[in-house]
Amino acid sequence: MSDLIDDPMEGENAPEFTVTEISGAVKRTIEGEFGHVRVKGEVGRVSRPRSGHIYLDLKDDRSVLAGVIWKGVASRLAVQPEEGMEVVATGKLTTFGGQSKYQMVIEDIAPAGMGALMAMLEKRKTMLAAEGLFAPERKQELPYLPEVIGVITSPSGAVIRDILHRLRDRFPRKVLIWPVAVQGKQCAPEVTRAIEGFNAMTRGGALPRPDLIIVARGGGSIEDLWGFNEESVARAAAASDIPLISAVGHETDTTLIDYVSDQRAPTPTAAAELAVPVRLELLAWLDDQDARLTRAATGGVDQRKQRLRDLARAMPNLEALLDTPRQRLDRASDRLPAALDRATQIKRLQLSEVSGSLRPTALSRLVVDAKTKLEDRASRLNPALLDRDTERKRDKLTQITGRLARVSQGQVDGWRKRVEALERVRQTLGYEETLMRGYAVVRGDGDVITTKGAAKKAAVLEIQFQDGRYKLGAASAASTVRKAKKDKPPPDQGSLF
Repeated sequence: MSDLIDDPMEGENAPEFTVTEISGAVKRTIEGEFGHVRVKGEVGRVSRPRSGHIYLDLKDDRSVLAGVIWKGVASRLAVQPEEGMEVVATGKLTTFGGQSKYQMVIEDIAPAGMGALMAMLEKRKTMLAAEGLFAPERKQELPYLPEVIGVITSPSGAVIRDILHRLRDRFPRKVLIWPVAVQGKQCAPEVTRAIEGFNAMTRGGALPRPDLIIVARGGGSIEDLWGFNEESVARAAAASDIPLISAVGHETDTTLIDYVSDQRAPTPTAAAELAVPVRLELLAWLDDQDARLTRAATGGVDQRKQRLRDLARAMPNLEALLDTPRQRLDRASDRLPAALDRATQIKRLQLSEVSGSLRPTALSRLVVDAKTKLEDRASRLNPALLDRDTERKRDKLTQITGRLARVSQGQVDGWRKRVEALERVRQTLGYEETLMRGYAVVRGDGDVITTKGAAKKAAVLEIQFQDGRYKLGAASAASTVRKAKKDKPPPDQGSLF
């Protein structure tokens, strides 16, 4: 090495080196002098090519140092470098002969104190808020009484025991625990996979899909809780289809998952209280509602009973409602036989008047008269024309006469049937039908007698049987009635005309 950098002797020619020799000598010198260094600076340009390596610049107010984080190291970093972050990088210096520059191979990188972490947190919070992940309208309503609750936390800490104890006291539910690391490098990826895993479960599968998710952790410093500030965790919580409660840290601790979750609980125990109601309070409320429902139903029935009684008192008596219609029916029944008799007489008179003008003899006379007139007129006209015209008129007259006779006969038959039907109705409703069953009508001096005293007073008694009337004196009325019943002749059908 000294041979390469010592000055040549006076008068000798300077040695010649290749570019690669010079580059290698510089590389060995730098790596030998700066094999392990810690550099504090601000992250400038950050590049993440598809190879998985990270290329970045560390800078201060006067200089810039190029840095590279190889793929294997980048995947293990607790904090990913972002532009503008104040960091402390640990690694070694080396050179890259291909571009004649030196760079730092970074083996670890961490924020430079609390201020850097808070600045990075504020930057992420602003970015996620701009995307609308904190909007209230995106938040889901928690189920009132979930059947299955998924808890994402460390299985060995006091947090899970507090949650299970609180759930058992309030309202026992089924609990699925997804164990995760709650701090360190593995915290963020494991919590992200747990949230996505619960959402990927199907209903009715081997494991029941949770109705509610609780992400819980005890208190700690901002470095301990940093895994819950990672962007991947916040985005997984915001994309969860299952309502999610965040219970990270104590009441004064705030992480990004608190902003994107559907409900934030100040402590893990408070998260269990938000998840389920108190069973005894719910039972008491149900008993109270049942009592109110019973009172309302009973009161409603009693009120309707009283209303029915009031309406019943206001309604008129059923018999009083039927008195007037019953009286009208009796009066109509009394007038019906006389009305039928009058109607039958009127129809018989109308039939007689119509049938008198439509007798075949009268029609025949009309035809003969018309034929005589026609022949008389025909004798005064052209015999040939008159014969043809007379023949046509005779045929037409014959047709009209035939139609008229058929129409008149049909009309007469219809009237006759209607009169016969009315007569049958009259006979059915009249008192003569009663005489056919063995009864008799007794008249004294022309009036109907209904008592024995009236019969004694009458000078002449007339008894009407089904086959006729019989007159006798008052003294011999009883014997005559018995004899009339014994010698009763066959009934006479009579005639409508």
